[in-house]
Amino acid sequence: MNPVIIIPTFITARRRREGSSVVTTYDHTTPINQQGELLRCLTSLRNVRGLGQIIVLVSAERSIEEAAVEKVQALADELPDMHIMVFGAPELALLRQRMEQLNIGQLSREIDLNGYGAVRNVGLVVAHVLGFNAVVFLDDDEVIDDEDFLQKAMYGLGKLTQNGIPILAKTGYYLNARGSYLSSWEDKWYNRFWQQGRAFNAWISKAMRGPRLSRSNHVCGGCLAIHRDAFSRLSFDPWITRGEDLDYMLDLRMYGSDIWFDNQWKLHHLPPQTPSEGNRFRQDIFRWLYEYRKVEYSRALIDLQQIKPSSLEPYPGPFLEPGILRRIRLTAFLRSFGRPDKKAYRQAAKAATGEARTYADRNCAKYFEFQYTWPEVMARLEGDAVLSAALLSSSLQRSALFQAQAGAQEQISPSVPAWKGIDPGQTSEIRLNLAE
Repeated sequence: MNPVIIIPTFITARRRREGSSVVTTYDHTTPINQQGELLRCLTSLRNVRGLGQIIVLVSAERSIEEAAVEKVQALADELPDMHIMVFGAPELALLRQRMEQLNIGQLSREIDLNGYGAVRNVGLVVAHVLGFNAVVFLDDDEVIDDEDFLQKAMYGLGKLTQNGIPILAKTGYYLNARGSYLSSWEDKWYNRFWQQGRAFNAWISKAMRGPRLSRSNHVCGGCLAIHRDAFSRLSFDPWITRGEDLDYMLDLRMYGSDIWFDNQWKLHHLPPQTPSEGNRFRQDIFRWLYEYRKVEYSRALIDLQQIKPSSLEPYPGPFLEPGILRRIRLTAFLRSFGRPDKKAYRQAAKAATGEARTYADRNCAKYFEFQYTWPEVMARLEGDAVLSAALLSSSLQRSALFQAQAGAQEQISPSVPAWKGIDPGQTSEIRLNLAE
């Protein structure tokens, strides 16, 4: 296997993006004036055996796109012994220009550096362009302390089970700050109608006792490996507000595949404190109402496998059942009395009966329309020499510029990194050809 590690990072001008669209409101952002967790994550990968290319996807507000790329490039340059490509707004412009040349340029919403699903789609596209046959997604607030992390990520990927079923996507699990894989869910009266943590704990406890690889009902998006045979055929959903990783598992099932859980593949998830649990719950409302409506809509499409909540017990089946709206409203109401951030929970309850339902109804069919075109997009971009050379040139030139500005005495080495035999000394000309 030839895997690439992809790490999205979300940078903002402030701690929270007040007024952002529901799709571009993130659980964890790094303020432009703070270092954040990315360097810690990258440094932790240094001792991983077989480590190759790393691509950092930089998502930022338009007003700070340039500064955000410069910030991440500066962090990458602190680790010159690692092959790190920074992909930001300049590289996205190259990608879009090439897609327009290939007559597949009408997907700026679906393949973008804004929104969880769209950002992951960028990662899949870039991996395909550069010729990698496996993608390993990490989050920037994680720490890897297992030297065999990448080897475990590739275990079984692309192989067949004893029953002849291909393993094309797999997930591991997180250890939290306490070293536990169990959710820190609280058994409180205000969570009576929202047993998400309990349901997850029941599922993972069983999975940890089973064989190393088993069919998964859960996905850790920051510990996720996808084979080319899957990502060349199936995209992420750009319209889901969060939980795009679990949604990908549901999409795989709809399209006749599956995702597998590896109970020996793990990492540490050490996120900063969430500023507002109420706002996060609001995102969950949009997520689950959209997910429920999307699964419901898919049943009308005769070429898809039907997703039944009963097949996803104990998690996430209960969150895909018709009573989800009532449970959301009750939970938001109870939490508005029992937890801090009361105003945010009241606003969340209001969203459940208004804009969240409207959002789900308006967008539940769009993924299937986009997914119809995805295989063609990937086929046209696969191993594209013009685009891969342009992306490489952009990355190398920016790194060289930063080193020069920092007073570096030596020029950047041409050996940092080159894909598919491209000579870095020739990439400037190729990039100019692309820009014409």
